[in-house]
Amino acid sequence: MTTAPTTLVIGATGTTGSRTAAQLTAGGHRVRAASRRATPVDGTEHVPFDWYDPATHAAALDGVDRVYLIPPVGDSDPAATMLPFLRGARAAGVRRAVLLSSSAIPEGGPAVGKVHQALPGLFEQWAVLRPSWFMQNFTGTHAHALSIRDEGVIRTATGTGRVGFVDAEDIAAVAVRALTDEQAPDTDLVLTGPEALGHDDIATIITEVTGRRVVHHRLSYEEMRERLTTQVPVEFAAMLAGMDRAIAEGAEDRVTGTVHRLTGRPPRTFRSLLERETRSPSS
Repeated sequence: MTTAPTTLVIGATGTTGSRTAAQLTAGGHRVRAASRRATPVDGTEHVPFDWYDPATHAAALDGVDRVYLIPPVGDSDPAATMLPFLRGARAAGVRRAVLLSSSAIPEGGPAVGKVHQALPGLFEQWAVLRPSWFMQNFTGTHAHALSIRDEGVIRTATGTGRVGFVDAEDIAAVAVRALTDEQAPDTDLVLTGPEALGHDDIATIITEVTGRRVVHHRLSYEEMRERLTTQVPVEFAAMLAGMDRAIAEGAEDRVTGTVHRLTGRPPRTFRSLLERETRSPSS
């Protein structure tokens, strides 16, 4: 009798990790939820995990067949931390890996782009999810969400640039398919919502749905970089501000049909997500 595969979800308390673990569990799949904080998703086995503590890695990988990878947050060179772990995972018997990257970072690009480049050579089956910016950035604990709640302001250096913002639930739904389908995608997948919106549009929708006035303050690249250096390391701040500048230049002004193609349903709009979260007392 073949034992059902176990999926290790790294970052299982995060925005996409928690949703991926929950959707896998709801589908009857065995899940090992790995995070630094012992707050397991219902129906999963929790294991302590820290990217920077190799002593936590062996137990997390024991008996695991596939893994969902959330890179360490705020690390400007995650490959240095992740690649030794991934080589260990392959040696431990992991056959399939699904990596969360970003639509803004190509294969071989900076930061997690180096991990993307290495993945096909390490695993028999693989996928790289490259979602656009999360809709939850405006509703959760992201700096945008906090400034919206505290000040009624969104600050970016994106100008009039548009983004195909995507719901984290849709990202998780694609992750589940990439992890559990008989054959992995063995490619990178650019994930967006159904429409490209500017931050002025986002502010208007929030105002209309919540009844509270929200405005978009446009900053220069330099102003955004300096603001971010109070929150994250200088190199990471420059990279994030550079992503805003790329949006201003049109780099993220696109939508793809990937969510619909892989899940069989259209991606959620920002307005419908906001209406859902506004109604929900637990959001």
